[in-house]
Amino acid sequence: MSTTTFDSKAFILKQVWMRHKNVDELTDFFAYNDLGVPLAYAYAEGIVNHSPTLEKCVNETFDQLLEALNLEDSGFEDVQDLYDGLEELGSDPLK
Repeated sequence: MSTTTFDSKAFILKQVWMRHKNVDELTDFFAYNDLGVPLAYAYAEGIVNHSPTLEKCVNETFDQLLEALNLEDSGFEDVQDLYDGLEELGSDPLK
């Protein structure tokens, strides 16, 4: 069960995209989510409004990010929480 809020998911996806879009380990993630990540960015920036379709897309994209990073949803608030989770696992494909 997801504990990260929708707004936090969009914000985290925006941060990961802006900071790590050129990281080799995430190439497949960004290629596959070429719609979900920009939509999350657009929502986080206030460019698009919330809708059920947007929420479904962002939720799926966030779940795939966690899968790509081998993380469980523990109620992340921002990308630093994500980094902390990776550090606890001793793995960090974002660097």
